[in-house]
Amino acid sequence: MSFTTGGSFPASLVPSQARQTLSTNYLSFDSAAGGNFAQQYLPELYEAEVERYGNRTISGFLRMVGAEMPMTSDQVIWSEQNRLHVAYDKAQVSLTGAGANSDITVTVDLTDANSGTPYNGTSTCAIRVGQTILMADNATGLIVQKGLVQTVGASPFNVLTVKLYGTDANLLPTIPGGINLYVYGADFGKGSVGMDGSITPSFTQFSNNPLIIKDNFQISGSDAAQIGWIEVATEEGVNGFLWYLKAESETRLRFEDYLEMAMVEALPMENATYAPTTEPQYQFGGLNAAPGGTTGTDIKGSEGLFAAIEARGNVYSGFAGAAAPGSGALGDFDAILQQLDKQGAIEENMLFLSRATALDFDDMIAAVNGGFASTQAASYGLFENDGDMALNFGFSGFRRGSYDFYKTDWKYLNDASLRGLNNEIDGVMIPAGTTTVYDQMLGSNIRRPFLHVRYRASETEDRRMKSWITGSVGGAYTDTLDAMTVSFLSERCLVTQAANNFVLFKGA
Repeated sequence: MSFTTGGSFPASLVPSQARQTLSTNYLSFDSAAGGNFAQQYLPELYEAEVERYGNRTISGFLRMVGAEMPMTSDQVIWSEQNRLHVAYDKAQVSLTGAGANSDITVTVDLTDANSGTPYNGTSTCAIRVGQTILMADNATGLIVQKGLVQTVGASPFNVLTVKLYGTDANLLPTIPGGINLYVYGADFGKGSVGMDGSITPSFTQFSNNPLIIKDNFQISGSDAAQIGWIEVATEEGVNGFLWYLKAESETRLRFEDYLEMAMVEALPMENATYAPTTEPQYQFGGLNAAPGGTTGTDIKGSEGLFAAIEARGNVYSGFAGAAAPGSGALGDFDAILQQLDKQGAIEENMLFLSRATALDFDDMIAAVNGGFASTQAASYGLFENDGDMALNFGFSGFRRGSYDFYKTDWKYLNDASLRGLNNEIDGVMIPAGTTTVYDQMLGSNIRRPFLHVRYRASETEDRRMKSWITGSVGGAYTDTLDAMTVSFLSERCLVTQAANNFVLFKGA
């Protein structure tokens, strides 16, 4: 008598009535017909997913340096102060006579530095009769002479007659654009009338418009009912055994990174060949709607952080160059400080750097640190040089001149799937604190961080970070599509105020 296995047992294992070793119920190690010993066990599976790339998100930069505020319009406009003192560069000196006491004629270049608009014959020079000016050559800045403004030409308004102080004849170059000058005071005689004319302060106005950023995640109803065997855990804290939750969570994390990267990288759309009507749009009448709806939208782009600094800030290329560690970086950094002196001279600044540039800064600081010059050629601690402390070759904060700097790595510049793919940007220097601006909507001066994000919002609609579920899965029964669709949307732009105080480090 024998048992009918009916598939309950492997073909090679047939039970016997008695306890005896038979070829039909003995598992063979070397016989293909007898099966493989390992087949009696389940595979050894790891439930937890291996996080081989660590924390993969890069968002957080803007949260560290700025703020987010709502707005209700298609455009944000702000005004920034101009410089307080009157100065001109690219002026030209011509002689009106010979000798030490002769007057000189100074022709001021009134070309607009921002727009490049040349002098049109009606622009008025802000220098007035009776004011004293200091003039220097553009080439070296070492030839300096001072003079008293005698006359300002009626037309053109940019020609000055100047009496030199002292006994020296004109020493300044007479080539076009050979000198620069600024007003340092005035000199009037007894019983003279007051200053003729006045200076009306002006401001520079800037604007930016928001981007509409979208993404979505979709899974069919059948797949949503399938439970995966991998235990998932994401950077957002989502964990469990439903694999589609991980996919949705990663889509959300990726979208949040897009929100930050778009604010950093955005550019205005200035492509003359761009045809907005070629972009399909879902309208109320459906895709490629008939008359009454449009088939496209005018993409204007936006001004991101990098674009704002390149347009209105300071760009430094090749920091530290190919010099030995520490030896060339200090000179480069001092040149940056001199540029900051010419701008707002904001005391505290934050450095967000790539790995290579961060190491250049560490080497620069260590080279001037007493511990670095010792026989150990290492820095103990941050600045205390305590030999009992662990070796610390990284510096997170330092002071140079009258400025304090706080340094950190910027993961965005190091990630191999983001800016780590290229060497164009080495880092950025951002001033800490806030700035005072005139808010057009409020009609008053307000304080804002130098960097902040404006997003569209009103009492009925908040587009800072929207997400919603449609379909037939997950409790959303909104249409006949047997799937769950999670949509993401945000409308925002970055406001970069006082960009003249920012520094962008670029690769050489």
